[in-house]
Amino acid sequence: MQYFKGKHILIIVENLPLPFDRRVWQEANTLKSYGAEVSIICPRMKGYTKKYEEINGIHIYRHPLPSEGRRGLGYLVEYSAAIFWEFFLSWKIFFKKRFQVIQGCNPPDLIFLTALFFKLMGVKYIFDHHDINPELYVAKFGKKGFFYRLMVLFERLTFATANYSIATNESYKEIAVRRGKMKQDKVTIVRSGPSLDRLKITPGNIKYRKGRKYLVGYVGVIGEQEGLDLLLEAVKIITGKTTEVQFAIVGGGTDLEKIKKLSKEMGLSDYVDFYGRVPDEDLIDILNTADLCVNPDKPTEMNNLSTMNKIMEYMALKKPIVQFDLKEGRFTARDASLYVENNDINDFAEKILWLLDNDKERVKMGEFGYKRVIHELSWEHESKKLIEFYSRVLSIKNFRQSS
Repeated sequence: MQYFKGKHILIIVENLPLPFDRRVWQEANTLKSYGAEVSIICPRMKGYTKKYEEINGIHIYRHPLPSEGRRGLGYLVEYSAAIFWEFFLSWKIFFKKRFQVIQGCNPPDLIFLTALFFKLMGVKYIFDHHDINPELYVAKFGKKGFFYRLMVLFERLTFATANYSIATNESYKEIAVRRGKMKQDKVTIVRSGPSLDRLKITPGNIKYRKGRKYLVGYVGVIGEQEGLDLLLEAVKIITGKTTEVQFAIVGGGTDLEKIKKLSKEMGLSDYVDFYGRVPDEDLIDILNTADLCVNPDKPTEMNNLSTMNKIMEYMALKKPIVQFDLKEGRFTARDASLYVENNDINDFAEKILWLLDNDKERVKMGEFGYKRVIHELSWEHESKKLIEFYSRVLSIKNFRQSS
């Protein structure tokens, strides 16, 4: 399929390397499969250290980046470095082969600074809205002040610069229209649907159970707002009632060492294993072994309005879920999950224990989630929305009829 033949698309990502960022990698490969030439600018991070690499015909340019910021000065250094390299590499790529589109993937909401210069030459800017940064700031720091207002300003300038925006769910689309003042027809929802080619159901591996009867899995970022401290509180309650449950935590982030230390201090080291960032094969192996999976994201406005990739990945592997009752989390999982209200850690622990004791309910919930992914949420469905969206951006006439 060569619908986009002759078109060159530049994708800029600040916070994760490619191909580690699964959403962006799926987008890039889909665009490439439809004939577009795709270049990506992203940071160099552990496991992804080559300055330039071509994978699947996609050109990846990686730049150095200071350690991820945790406070004002750290963020200033990190973002300043990212802006410099994004600007420099964009021109380098442009002079090699002119691109028609820049797709900027936040956080942060600063990629518009690079896009502004290219818009003067007719390049269109698409804002791929991954995180709502004002709400993310409040989730991390628990306050609104100068920096919060700065986040709101950057978001507003991003939407003002963008010709189009991609939202990951209805809540993000509503923000683009209400707060970003974008027209409805300029915003398209493309969810981060899981790839079923990647998420294969297998028997798993009993080694992750560490000799115990049950395994509870978690995959995702480990930061302030992800609620791993709340999960450890639930684990403490569970281990006070049974010694038959092991917990597997997969993922990295700014709070990983803090959470590992907390687990040790709480006397949970024998029950909680931290695997860090692992290859896909290991991640999928661990999740396939799990009897159920958890999403302890704290009930903040950021988490309430955001769609978490891990939920759909759990569902794609037929795993029932326990999570706090959040708007987009409930929309995604529906009957594949049990929901905990009001930060009730005791209820979180009790729902995990109840679900482990009810095999038939786990199977029923897992089957529901799997069918929902297969028929509604997988990347096979979402990728079609992305291609239809890009056909409008690139003015490909009669795309619907030809496809």
